[in-house]
Amino acid sequence: MAAVSFQSVSKTYASAKGNTQALDGVRFDIEEGEFFGLLGPNGAGKTTLISILAGLVRATSGDITVHGSNVRSDFAAARRKLGVVPQELVFDPFFNVREALRIQSGYFGVKNNDAWIDELLESLGLAGKADSNMRQLSGGMKRRVLVAQALVHKPPVIVLDEPTAGVDVELRQTLWQFIAKLNKQGSTVLLTTHYLEEAEALCGRIAMLKNGKVVALDRTSELLKSASSNVLRFKIDSELPKQLADKARITGRIVQFPAHNAAEIEQYLAAIREAGLKAEDVEIRKADLEDVFLDVMGEHP
Repeated sequence: MAAVSFQSVSKTYASAKGNTQALDGVRFDIEEGEFFGLLGPNGAGKTTLISILAGLVRATSGDITVHGSNVRSDFAAARRKLGVVPQELVFDPFFNVREALRIQSGYFGVKNNDAWIDELLESLGLAGKADSNMRQLSGGMKRRVLVAQALVHKPPVIVLDEPTAGVDVELRQTLWQFIAKLNKQGSTVLLTTHYLEEAEALCGRIAMLKNGKVVALDRTSELLKSASSNVLRFKIDSELPKQLADKARITGRIVQFPAHNAAEIEQYLAAIREAGLKAEDVEIRKADLEDVFLDVMGEHP
């Protein structure tokens, strides 16, 4: 039995301007113990899908089950099996961190779990803030508390919706070490993130959404093998001619070209020289998940 099963899930929002299709027949399973990535551009439907999974939004059609419990007809059982870390920083300003975790435990009928709360506080770097009011915490510390609240009832499925957005490197490392540990112990993890290097490093399998549809679904290693080319990467201080710029991915001074073979690499470098430009720190690398992502999104306009 799958840990999470999305069964032809569709969602349409009605408005005065007409209907908007947020999800269109999304279908895939996440196996027990998987570390699964859900990727897509803004507006692709990732958060809508997670909101339906968490019971916050009702699907127009289709079903989702969590360890066999239907999120619509058996909501309480399905929700107990989920720990959801939302994008938004939502907190109660009237309690300290430890109190917030005890109250969250109570929502799921969990009592006398102070040992687990202490472990969460220690593992997420919150031990020194246990008695601090939630209002006194920085954004990064509030994000850590959200993660602790999602895990306080020991759910078998952990859902992380952009958990490291806007947080520092230390928290990202702390969070991933702890989540990876829980995954090795058997927890199923569903991650959405715009940090594709995180998804590449952590996720064994990935689904990509665009316009509410699944446009790619495979093991991470297979997606990387499917990349059409290597990448020529260099730095440059001047603007590229338009005919070259149209083929490149440009980030500040860094220019990257897809390159299928040595002849293509030489053609790009020759064109740079002919334009009177100087390429620095030239290197050729294997395609990464960001390259695959851009290829897939480009194939599905």
